[in-house]
Amino acid sequence: MKLSEYVTYDGVALAELVARGHVTAAELASTAQLASDAVNPQINAVVETWPAQDTPTPGSTPLAGVPFLIKDLAVAMAGKRVELGSRLAAGNVARADSSLMARFRRAGLVTLGRTATPEFAYSTTTEGVLYGATRNPWDPARSPGGSSGGSGAAVAAGIVPIAHATDAAGSLRVPAAGNGLFGLKPTRGRISMGPDADEVFNGLAVHGALSRSVRDSAALLDLVHGPEAGDPYAAQRPERPYAQEVTRSPGSLRIGLLTRPWGGRTVDATVVDATLRSARLAESLGHRVEEVRVGLGVGWEEFVLANARLWSTNLVTWIDGFAAAFARPVDATTVEPEMLAGYAYGQQVTGAEFVHALAMRNGVARAIGQYFTEYDLLLTPTLPELPVPLGTYAEGAEGADGLGWLKQLFHRSPFTAAFNVAGTPAMSVPLETDPVTGLPIGIQFAAGYGREDVLFRLAGQLEQAAPWAQRTPAVWAGAMTAPGHAGTGRYRVPEGGSVAPA
Repeated sequence: MKLSEYVTYDGVALAELVARGHVTAAELASTAQLASDAVNPQINAVVETWPAQDTPTPGSTPLAGVPFLIKDLAVAMAGKRVELGSRLAAGNVARADSSLMARFRRAGLVTLGRTATPEFAYSTTTEGVLYGATRNPWDPARSPGGSSGGSGAAVAAGIVPIAHATDAAGSLRVPAAGNGLFGLKPTRGRISMGPDADEVFNGLAVHGALSRSVRDSAALLDLVHGPEAGDPYAAQRPERPYAQEVTRSPGSLRIGLLTRPWGGRTVDATVVDATLRSARLAESLGHRVEEVRVGLGVGWEEFVLANARLWSTNLVTWIDGFAAAFARPVDATTVEPEMLAGYAYGQQVTGAEFVHALAMRNGVARAIGQYFTEYDLLLTPTLPELPVPLGTYAEGAEGADGLGWLKQLFHRSPFTAAFNVAGTPAMSVPLETDPVTGLPIGIQFAAGYGREDVLFRLAGQLEQAAPWAQRTPAVWAGAMTAPGHAGTGRYRVPEGGSVAPA
């Protein structure tokens, strides 16, 4: 299969080709490696590749045989390194598959490598010391977002159609917005964190995926959701497969519109305009959209403070664990400055302060939950600005303590973290672009606890009404056989949402 052909299919369509015998999983893996060789030197999204280990049965699942990448954090593949983007954990090799990795294998995905993450996923840009900065395929001078920035850049550039991601405060939705992708953060408890953890960041973090089509994300969630033995809690099972929801009518939804973020920072005019256009699109599809104010149940400063306490105390356990395992010092030779600041801050958090932070989590969950008793969805920008130039996060970060670093992260992404704290699902949909730069603008929709079904129905409807598959970035694997390619693809989205050659 040629690269120019490979990039025109989403994951479900590739799996269909394998099932029909038109191509083998091995041929797809080889083509994905060619794609990585072609574009990864320009974007630094994939930090390690390896030969395909699994030989899935064609047609056994909707994604059997599809090339896949995992984030260098939170998922372990037996015999492969998982370094969490940190020099402190460099060389760490997983002894066994994590629960989610086992499910990826059973899903028939062919995992070919791991993607870049900032150190300990503790940032919404991907500019780590261990492997260097990851670049945005739409403009390599800009950040791809984070912490799943490597996965976002790899999918956007056409290396794989779908990749693993995580999200503790926007780490999936931020790179979805910055790279022009679809990304849905599932409900807390939807996907197991086992077996080594019951929850990560006290339930703020979840597993998910980044994809170019809605149905790929739906198909993957169908294949990996559900509890493992010993999990402390689980989200209620969906009534029907999410892949079926993508083609179901959402009906007429009541949608609240929020363009001014919690914390009150200014949103770029081009982002506000894009959000308002998306609201009008929703209205044209029969939905009722009205401006709303949504309370968090706590003040913004208290919200940031409590998150900093939860994040930093968890960071202390990670750093201490790897320092002990590898007999390495915790200093500037092993840990980046912002992480050292968070580590020092976390060591000072008292038990009572930690319990109060958990109480904040409960308060926010109650407030957000109350909103969703009156509205089906909340519509916001995913980010308040376009993808920022590389190095932006370093400006003013020198000398910041752990709380100051969290303030900067939440300033950069003020719309996303509330839904991690509340545990409710939210998605970023690549509906818009900046008319001046052509950079993608993500639009966020959030739903009540356990209502991924509503999000997938709307996402499928939006994908049909305003398809984005024809938009491709400057760094694009499909351009390797098309000299003069300038970021415009030749694609159509047929009925059902598949991405296929025009």
